[in-house]
Amino acid sequence: MAPFSARHKLQKQEKQPTLSELWDCFLVVSRNQGISTLFHIGILKLDKYLGRPSAYRFDDVLPSALEIIRDLAVGVIIREILFYYTHRLLHHPKLYPLIHKPHHRFTAPVALAAQYASVTEHIFANILPISIPLMIMHSHIVTFWLFLALELVETTTVHSGYDFFAGSAQRHDSHHEHFMVNFGTVGLLDWVHGTSVRVGSSSSKKSQ
Repeated sequence: MAPFSARHKLQKQEKQPTLSELWDCFLVVSRNQGISTLFHIGILKLDKYLGRPSAYRFDDVLPSALEIIRDLAVGVIIREILFYYTHRLLHHPKLYPLIHKPHHRFTAPVALAAQYASVTEHIFANILPISIPLMIMHSHIVTFWLFLALELVETTTVHSGYDFFAGSAQRHDSHHEHFMVNFGTVGLLDWVHGTSVRVGSSSSKKSQ
């Protein structure tokens, strides 16, 4: 491992997934990517079939920089709300073993594991919190592509096992290690509800 990367590595080498676990992860993530593609194609086809306006705009004129920034900012906030409460609900003792436990198979996550999830979780915690915000704003499709890219970079980065961006990966890494802390994406609702915990804090106890 290069010295630069080693300085940012969050968990010990012995906790890293095996090759067989990574292969299984690849298969699950490939399935989930297929579901995501079918979901968005299905939404567009359904809109056309029902004769209603598309969930996204397909104007010939690209949105202004101001509109893009506005939609991205509002989208991040709405996604935080949708993801936080969905994620926290999935940690309920009756739902966790049925839906969310597979994602926590990787206590030392890797980037590929960002979308390692059951089909139910992938739809309700991954697809909908990212798709709904710009749908309800009727944003331009290009803005949605930018938002999707932003969110995929964010979730891949925080699952990478390396913390290059001022603690963002460390926050989510601690969630995989301790379970009942740091549920959100940007930390806003974790701060509101008191679930934001620093790594190494005595209150971050594994409870699942």
